[in-house]
Order: sequence, then C-alpha cells, then structure tokens
Amino acid sequence: MRTADAELVARCRTGDLGAFEELYRQHAPRLYSLANRMAGSSADAEDLLQEIFLLAHRKLDTFKGESALATWLYRLGMNVCLDFVRSRRARTDRLTDSLDDERPGAPASPQTLPANGVARLDLERAVAQLPDGCRAAFLLHDVEGFEHHEVASILGVSTGTSKSQVHKARVKIRAYLAGRQTVPAGD
Repeated sequence: MRTADAELVARCRTGDLGAFEELYRQHAPRLYSLANRMAGSSADAEDLLQEIFLLAHRKLDTFKGESALATWLYRLGMNVCLDFVRSRRARTDRLTDSLDDERPGAPASPQTLPANGVARLDLERAVAQLPDGCRAAFLLHDVEGFEHHEVASILGVSTGTSKSQVHKARVKIRAYLAGRQTVPAGD
C-alpha cells in the first residue's frame, strides 16, 4: 500500500472526520462519473455515490492494502452500481412484461440518423444494453481509462476476462450501432 493511502486509511480508522472528507474529495468525482454512467441519471448517481461512501466507511477496516485505495473503492463502487442496475433491470422487466400483456405495440415510424456519425443517445443506449460484466469492464477500461489488470482487480476477475469482456462489449456496441441506421421516432 502506498504510504499516503496507508496514512489516510489509518486516520479514517481512528475516526478522523477530516481524513474521511479528504478520502471523499479525492475519489468522489471519478466514482460519481462511474455511477452516472452505470445508472444513466445524475439523481441515481448521487444516491449511488452516497451509498458507495457509506459502504466504504463501514468496510474500511477490511481494507488490507493489497491494492491501491482507489482500486478498492472502485471495486466497492462497481459492486454497488451492478446491484443497482440488476435490481432496476428486474423491476423494468416486470413492468415491461405487464405492459406488453395489456396492449399490442404499435410500430414506430423511422427517422434517419445524422449522416455525420453516431448520435450520443444511440451510443448510450448501446452501452446500456450490454450485459453487466461487459458494460462494467468497458466503462472502466475504455471510458475511465483503467488498465486491464486494474479492471480485473476492481471487478474481481482475471486480466484475460477483463480483456475478453471489453472486446465483447466493443463488438456488441458496433453491432448495435450498425443495426441502428434508423431510429424510431419515439426515441
């Protein structure tokens, strides 16, 4: 463990509120960014960030220093975000199933995408449709800039799995975007 991380964790463990504030200031912006990308809304991201730091406060005694403090926090954060996404997906599936049973879907009229490239909304939708593991690895590696060994540590998988998940995510995103030459008018 780096000396600065060790000192900060030691101060937090003694109940030093200033130390925990420092920990928050150092890591909140990147964790918020992660939560916002995983949740898809700033309101949910703020709630997730609060949950991440509450969990970090409760579990700080379990931090052994085998990885960087930032990596440990990202792993906690990713787990909180994945739990949120999974529970939201389950709720959405139940709601969608009941709506599908009540009325038949009407086909939407297509609207052509801009010729200059991919709309940001389409890219966000493509990322949102990725399986949880692929989305997490993709966001951590391609968006947040972590190396594969760091992604592996954060997600609790091997480096090879991280590489595979990022590759699969890229392939699925390309396929999704290639199939989105038209966007339904209601989207």
